[in-house]
This record gives sequence, C-alpha cells and structure tokens, in this order.
Amino acid sequence: MIIGVAGCGRMGMGMARALDQAGFAVRGYDVVEKDAPFMVPLATFRADITVLISVVRDVAQTEDVLFGAQRLCDAPGLRTIILSSTLSPRYVTALRARVPDHIALIDAPMSGAQIAADEARLSFMLGGAEGELDAMQPLFDAMGRVSHRMGGFGAGATAKVLNNLVAASSTAATRTALAWADALGLDEGRLRALMHDSTGQTWFGTHYDDIEFARDGYAPDNTIGILVKDVQAAMDGAPDGADLTLAKAIQASIRALPPRPKRG
Repeated sequence: MIIGVAGCGRMGMGMARALDQAGFAVRGYDVVEKDAPFMVPLATFRADITVLISVVRDVAQTEDVLFGAQRLCDAPGLRTIILSSTLSPRYVTALRARVPDHIALIDAPMSGAQIAADEARLSFMLGGAEGELDAMQPLFDAMGRVSHRMGGFGAGATAKVLNNLVAASSTAATRTALAWADALGLDEGRLRALMHDSTGQTWFGTHYDDIEFARDGYAPDNTIGILVKDVQAAMDGAPDGADLTLAKAIQASIRALPPRPKRG
C-alpha cells in the first residue's frame, strides 16, 4: 500500500508526516512546492499511489484532484479514495456515480485544527462500507486520536458539516463576546477563564490560544474564510425546506470579523 496525500497544506502536511512517521509508504503532492522528503512530482505521485487521501480546500480543488488538472481518478494503481476535505454531502454522495467501481470511496473529514494534525490527534468522521473502513483504520489511527463511524458513504460528510455549523456558530459568538468585552472594559483573559468554567464553554474558546486562526479577521482565502464555506456546505446538504436563517446569520457575522490584536 502506497498512500498519496494530495493537498499538503496546513492540515495535509501534518497528516502525511504522521503517516510517514508511523512507517507507511507515503507520497505527498501539492500545487505549491513544499519541502518534505515524501513530496514528489505529480507524475511520480500518479504512478505510485494505491490509496489517495484528498485534503484540498473545496469542491473546485477536489474536482481538479480527481477529474481535472491532476486527474488522479485515472491513476493506474489507485484502489481507494479517502476524502478528508469538508465538502457538501450532496456533492460527496454524487461522486460514487463518477468514480470507477473498482475504487473504494470513503469520506473521512476531520476536526482539530492544524495543531491536532501536527500532533496526530485529529478526530475523524467516517463514512463508507465497514470492510473498507476496517482496511483503512490503521491510517486513521496513525493520524488521529479518535474515529467516529457515522454510516455509509456520505455520512461522514453529513456529520462534518453539521459539526462545523456548530463550530462556526461558537467561533462567531466567542469573537463577538470578546469584542463586546473590550468595549465594556472587561479583561479578555478573565472572561475566557470564566467561560471555560461555565455554560459559555466551547472548543474554540477553550483552545483559543492554541488555534492558529483564532485572532484572524475574515478573508476569503484564510481559515476564517473556510468557516463561511463550511456553513455553505451545511446549507447545501440541509433537509428540504430547512430554515436557513441562523446559518446565513453565522456567515454574515464571520464575514464581518476584523483581526483581533493579541492582548498583553
């Protein structure tokens, strides 16, 4: 088994490194040149891989990886595709009809931010056939702390966008509360300590100092911007007739976030 990680950015590089350190044969590829011993040119990547883990940003980049510029669906030895990007569940499930039948499909989006990828303690949400998940479980164990099997193919993507809807809402709420605290003369550190010990506790607030994007302002190409994309993916996969008012308000709040200076 030769594992190819496509998209060796802030998450994918840590995942590839964890697999390499666990003793797996790893090839890495990114459209931006990266410095790591397992990084290889596209031609070598396509020729070698039997398992593809895609960790690119969005649907457009996934299309490039599978069917477009990189066209890895046609890699001669490829037998399993693992989708670890946060994507619309409708898009993910439709891939089964587009990917050759001899290639197993697993959706395995993850949670934990870059620090968790670097420390091999991601949380995976898995969708796929049980036997196929069993075969790939050693990979998830090498990259992560816990794996949740959510159901058949597509269930991992559904769970991920719902999880990220909650995560985006807590990010928007926490950043809003901190901005209001500034205006009201309340110390940031004391408020965050209080929230950690009370009903205002959230993953974002508790791990604020370890999250590399916690103080960023919104930009379409940064991680705060990805939250807007993730909420859009949740809306795309929402039940017919669902009330999207809250989701749209979360997007608007995140788009309005300015950079937050570090307090002394």
